[in-house]
Amino acid sequence: MALSRDEIERYARHLVLREVGGPGQARLKAARVLVVGAGGLGAPLIQYLAAAGIGTVGIVDDDTVSLSNLQRQVIHGTPDVGRPKVESAADAVARLNPNVAIVAHPVRIDAENAVDLIGRYDLVADGSDNFATRYAVSDACFHARRPLVTAALGQFDGSLTTIRAHETGPDGRPNPTYRCLFPNPPPPGSVPPCAEAGVLGALAGVMGSLMAMEVIRAVAGFGEPLVGRLLMVDARSMRFETLAYAWDEANPLSGTGAA
Repeated sequence: MALSRDEIERYARHLVLREVGGPGQARLKAARVLVVGAGGLGAPLIQYLAAAGIGTVGIVDDDTVSLSNLQRQVIHGTPDVGRPKVESAADAVARLNPNVAIVAHPVRIDAENAVDLIGRYDLVADGSDNFATRYAVSDACFHARRPLVTAALGQFDGSLTTIRAHETGPDGRPNPTYRCLFPNPPPPGSVPPCAEAGVLGALAGVMGSLMAMEVIRAVAGFGEPLVGRLLMVDARSMRFETLAYAWDEANPLSGTGAA
């Protein structure tokens, strides 16, 4: 996919990178990425995907902007309070990079509509804030055979991994699913929501940017993805650690007993 004169200037700092170059930037332009959630993680993620030149970005979110969002959801501004997040995010992208097409999905993604939505895109980046959505999205990505970049936030910690459960690893074994890493959601009420527990605003920016980096690397085709590795960030000590995990033969999607 050819780049216009404007795009060549806009993406000049990518084009001189040997790992990206013209072919990688063309892959970014041709890509269709679905972002689940235009909140704390989705805000910086969407901004950096748009700045990088992802050709089509879909945004799924059924929420509206509230004043308490603005401490971390930096794609929205004070005048956007009360607006649908997908509309506010789309306007921000248009200001940043008019070459990017935004497809707004002002719905809540769930087990009923996830496969249909995800099947329209090449890759999914999940920045949702609840386990029900994460399991619905990760299961749908497996069935739709789509890569998934997924992250989560705590008060002062975050985590990030890439799921390519529809593929096999170098050893010939299946890649792990999200359910290999987290077989079951925590008991109801055991994880307080952000409104009760709080979250460090800048941490959302760090994790959302890391998500964007993982998406960009996957699309452009360089680096080693976080498949089978969980990146954990501790903002209190500024510590980054990686936990390895593997395919669990008991998982219900690709395990030995899967239908």
